[in-house]
Amino acid sequence: MEEAGAAVTAGGEAELNLSRLSVSPETLESELESRGEERRGAREALLRLLLPHNRLASLPRALGSGFPHLQLLDVSGNALTALGPELLALRGLRTLLAKNNRLGGPGALPKGLARSPLARSLQVLNLSGNCFQEVPASVLELRALQTLSLGGNQLQTIPAEIENLRSLECLYLGGNFIKEIPPELANLPSLNYLVLCDNRIQSVPPQLSQLHSLRSLSLHNNLLTYLPREILNLIHLEELSLRGNPLVVRFVRDLTYDPPTLLELAARTIKIRNISYTPCDLPGNLLRYLSLASNCPNPKCGGVYFDCCVRQIKFVDFCGKYRLPLMHYLCSPECSSPCSSTSQSESDSEDEASVAAHRMQKVLLG
Repeated sequence: MEEAGAAVTAGGEAELNLSRLSVSPETLESELESRGEERRGAREALLRLLLPHNRLASLPRALGSGFPHLQLLDVSGNALTALGPELLALRGLRTLLAKNNRLGGPGALPKGLARSPLARSLQVLNLSGNCFQEVPASVLELRALQTLSLGGNQLQTIPAEIENLRSLECLYLGGNFIKEIPPELANLPSLNYLVLCDNRIQSVPPQLSQLHSLRSLSLHNNLLTYLPREILNLIHLEELSLRGNPLVVRFVRDLTYDPPTLLELAARTIKIRNISYTPCDLPGNLLRYLSLASNCPNPKCGGVYFDCCVRQIKFVDFCGKYRLPLMHYLCSPECSSPCSSTSQSESDSEDEASVAAHRMQKVLLG
């Protein structure tokens, strides 16, 4: 780790680390002014400024003039009650880390933020561990944001205007007092990670199934008693965290099943009965279709499927501590077995181990 106050240059990018200096704010102000003067005319522009854990009650005035090319500013772990107008001078800032401060009151963010160049440049904003009771209106106008963290605040609601942040890829709102998820949240086309754990949420709107880019959804430690059937439409979802909810486990077996088409039935028959054929016997499109067969993971079945399958959750022991439901895909409802709260037999455990990893998804993180 670099010493406090060290200026580091790597690959033409300069970083100034002034974290944990154990000096007065006035001394830190003077240090920043001198460092800013040093950087003027320097070959490498200063891009990263780290000021965490310095007992700052306000942003240093030197930020307003000495660091025009700054892309990352970290002022976490201070005593800030407001981010002053100095912030607006950082016209190219991409990442602002201001977690674990005392922000949240009137004027916590500078006036004119939504109309400043930051509205077009800021991509990462971390305001977790502060005192916000609502999402600041100016934050909802930062259209370039890709990551927004407001965890560990006192938020009561998620405003419908959250849909304005169309570039958002990660939204962290865990550890608040949120009771409802607005359907407008589904209008974020690029959202990959949604963290709503440790709140007071009682239901999930079916509109969330429109988040087609979503890969991780954290809902643990809420008040959920059910999930909408539509959540199964999140085809790219890799993690769905549900622990700590009074969730009725039976929902995972309430899955729809559309019968296979005549084309699939014919293709299944060819594969299961090992009917021989040559490229001259069938059109090219049927040959390609037959090559897409997937084996049913049920070792007692031996069947195959193409477009039609049954998604089933099967509970298995994990590390001897809790039961982990895993999703896998079967060729028909006849292959499914009842989910049981009792431990699986040794043969069942072996059957689960034989299922290819890419056929399964984590549905509950213990």
